Amino acid sequence: MQEIYSTSNLRGKILETLNQSGLESSCYSKILDYTIDLFHQKGLGIDYYGYHNIIHELEVTYVTLLAAQWQSQQNLITKDDTKYLFVAALFHDYDPQKRIDKPHEPDAVNFVKTDKTLEALLKESDIDPNIISAMILRTTYPWVGENKEKAELLIDHFHSVSDITRDDSSKMEHYNRLGWFLSVSDRIAGYAMGDFSYALEMAKKNAHSLAWHPNLIAIRSVAYFEDLLNNESEMCNQILGALPRTMRKSFMDNVLGFMRLRENEIQNQAAVIYDKVQLVPTIDQITTRQGDEFINALFEIFQELPYPLQFLKASFADSVRDPKTLLNTLRIGNENGPVVGFVKGSSLENYKLRSDIDDPHFGKNDTVFLEPIALKMGYWGLKGGREMRQLFLMQSQSKGYKYLASFALRDVIQERKKRNEKIEFVRQFDPERWDYYRVKL
Repeated sequence: MQEIYSTSNLRGKILETLNQSGLESSCYSKILDYTIDLFHQKGLGIDYYGYHNIIHELEVTYVTLLAAQWQSQQNLITKDDTKYLFVAALFHDYDPQKRIDKPHEPDAVNFVKTDKTLEALLKESDIDPNIISAMILRTTYPWVGENKEKAELLIDHFHSVSDITRDDSSKMEHYNRLGWFLSVSDRIAGYAMGDFSYALEMAKKNAHSLAWHPNLIAIRSVAYFEDLLNNESEMCNQILGALPRTMRKSFMDNVLGFMRLRENEIQNQAAVIYDKVQLVPTIDQITTRQGDEFINALFEIFQELPYPLQFLKASFADSVRDPKTLLNTLRIGNENGPVVGFVKGSSLENYKLRSDIDDPHFGKNDTVFLEPIALKMGYWGLKGGREMRQLFLMQSQSKGYKYLASFALRDVIQERKKRNEKIEFVRQFDPERWDYYRVKL
């Protein structure tokens, strides 16, 4: 399954499944290609490091069609239903504004209702955009409280103006159920498409783009799956039962993987809090930093960082060995214990940052760049990161640097400002809210 993660392969799988479902018309391939082009034009292609990129959209479409194909064999879903599921799946996350990574369904609906190219394609396919809009709104998550109430009002509106569902409560209920089918397929899709390393990478993307602290990844992932399996068990079981065995197994293996990760976190917390196991920030000798075993241990932790935060990856070993690089590690028990985290950095001039960052201190050789803190999964939230950062600040001052620059979550930077730290935003980035800042040392 992990061989089909490219846009072109997913496109081929989707078209193959459409053909098997009796939807061979070229109008469907036109809609599919138009969607792919839109995502790339808006910077939401495979290079966008967010959960809701084109790969996610195509994964959801593919899994939805696979599940619908089996349901159609049981006479539960018609060919007409399948084409509505296809289009709604393609556009359910398309948010041209992209203020945050989490989709704003009304923006996706507004696009479906106003885009002239899509209007013509839907007309050619004999698809009512009002039904598509209602189904997209049903993917609102979480489906509780005010979120649900607002979405239901809009869904009722679109049903009332549709020639298909107006004054026909049974058809309204039918399309509402299809919307629920799409919503649950959406939340199953990516986690049924690969192994735990792929699932964890998706969770990191979600955390990065929604500005979650890394210590929330396992907690919220477990809550996510428990809600899906317990509160939406009827539809969840129906969709999982319709997917190939390999996909069912991948999904359940990934659920168990996140539960094991959370269990490991709790055990680590218990060791620190109750058994008083210490996490010790350590400035390692330059001779230690030359060893392959030490470098490999750091690199394994480095690779757990979200991809955009992996600075100097190609020259990682050289940067660790370089005596001009400032580096400290976090170890268990004492300064010779196992390494579970590290921070490193050096002169700002050694880094190629995003092209849209224009740091006026670049070239002055007065600023140290702190690479994002790296901790093993399971050790976030135990204050080790803060201890390493403070040690790095001391190292930077001792080397004569006047400023420190780095990236951090916007909320974290704002909290530091409240504590009267001499910190300022240099450049803010949306939707990630992972911002570039400077500290006066």
